[in-house]
This record gives sequence, C-alpha cells and structure tokens, in this order.
Amino acid sequence: MILPPQVHVFVRDWLSSNNILLKSRDGHVLIDSGYVRHAPLTLDLLRTRSGIEDEPLALLVNTHCHSDHMGGNAAIARRYACPIAIPEGEAPLIEAWDEEALLLAYAGQSAERFDIADTLRAGESRVWGDLEWQAIAAPGHDMGALVFFNPEHGILISGDALWQRGFGFVMPREMDPAALPAARATLDAIAILPVRAIVPGHGEPFDDVGPALEHAYARLALYEQDPERLARHVIKVIVAFALLDRQRLALADLRDYVERTGIVRDFNAKLLRLSAPALADWLSRELVRAGAARLLDGALRPP
Repeated sequence: MILPPQVHVFVRDWLSSNNILLKSRDGHVLIDSGYVRHAPLTLDLLRTRSGIEDEPLALLVNTHCHSDHMGGNAAIARRYACPIAIPEGEAPLIEAWDEEALLLAYAGQSAERFDIADTLRAGESRVWGDLEWQAIAAPGHDMGALVFFNPEHGILISGDALWQRGFGFVMPREMDPAALPAARATLDAIAILPVRAIVPGHGEPFDDVGPALEHAYARLALYEQDPERLARHVIKVIVAFALLDRQRLALADLRDYVERTGIVRDFNAKLLRLSAPALADWLSRELVRAGAARLLDGALRPP
C-alpha cells in the first residue's frame, strides 16, 4: 500500500503505538508518541532520515490518552519545544492527571505528565502535512478518542478504534455501560466513510478495510454476548502489556500482581470471581498458550 509521500509511519510494537509523521514545509506534525519506556527510541526515530532529522517539530497530536499513545509526550515536548494537542474529552483527565481514568497506576502503567496547548473537537478539520484531516469521534476503547480522516486520499488514522484484526479492548457493561454501544457506533461511523487505507495505532497500515470491519463487528458481537469472555480478554491484555514493560514477571509474584493491580482486581471481583491463586494460574497458562508469553526459570517473559 502506497501512502502520500508526506505521510510516514513508524510501525512500533504492542508496548508503543505507531507514530505517524505528517511532513510539511509549513511544519511537521507527529501523531501519537508511544510508551514512556520507549521515549528514547521514539526520539531516535524522529532524528532519522525517515523522520525529521534536525528540523523542528511543529505539533504533537494524540488520538487518545492511553499510556502507549501519549507516554512519550513530555520527552518530545522537551526535545522540540512543540505544543501538544489532544482530544477535547481527554483534557480534564490530563489536567487532573487522573491515574484511574487514564488507566495509568490503575492498570499498572506509567506516563510522564505533560502540558496541553490545544484541544481537538469532533467535526473540525485541521491541515497537517499539507493534507486536510477531519476529526471524528471514536469512543469505545477510550471514550474521548478521535480518529482522523483525509477525504482526498481516503486515509483513516484510526488509533485503537480499528486495527486489521480487531481493536483496543473495551470495558464490559459491568464496568462502563456506555463503552460497548459506543464501540459499535464508532465502527458504524467508520463503515460509512469512503476509506481506502487505514493507518492503525498498532500493526502495519492496510487497505483491506471491509474484512477488517467484518472481523471487528464479529469480535464485538462476541463481547456483547459474553461479558466474562470480554473480562478475560481485557485481563490478558493488561498482563501481557505489563510483561512487555517489565520483561519478566515471576510466577511467584503473579498472585500479588493480580491482587494489587486495580483494573485486574476489579474485573475479577465483578465478573470472574476467582481466587487470586486460581486467576494467576489461569493467566500464566493462557498467556503461554496464546503465544503472548513464554515460561522460563519460573517466570513469564515476552515471546
């Protein structure tokens, strides 16, 4: 798939979101900054020939404010003295630095606090990289999230609203009654756009939009019908992320982890109702079975 020359994507992993660089003589714009642990690598990527080398960065934008998308904001702002623009609905959470709503300490994740210079509203348009981008509300995975659509080339920067094989996890009704209906509404909003290419928050850019939407709708339907299945999925995602962050999680410490990490504890209490040892045992087996972890010397490690 060929993107316009001013659109460059640094494809990252599951700890850091992709970084989308929109180049222009009027000022370069970066969308999403990755996880705080990867901030030095993000800065190194920006300094490459595919990045902006020694040129200034005019603006840093976030699709939403989860740690893997905004964790590098503070480091990038220090390096480039650039303003940061985030979705309007995220601003109160960032200003208060609400570590539960932002899924930071509550999910065992971290980020460095940063200042907001501008907010972005659904329905407005901005010109970045000499292209017009329409901001579209994309609640579900994150209730304040936005996606950005360029009508000229049919490009959608989708954040975690849609990947080639799924989307970012969504809260069950027992945790947030609005999240699953919002995720369905977001897929509906994307489905009616004349999208020809998607630049997702994770994974390679792709152009088989129809199959991606079909897969997302099918997965969403399963989660709507089976909240326990959704809860198990979210817990696995949270622990797999922690494993990528820490690089090692001893089986002996996993029981303490599931009792101490707020989101895992709350999901278990409301939906699974397993003892901490049973949940820890199930998690270790499932992560290894799914290829999200390997077991070595009594500890889980990334694959």
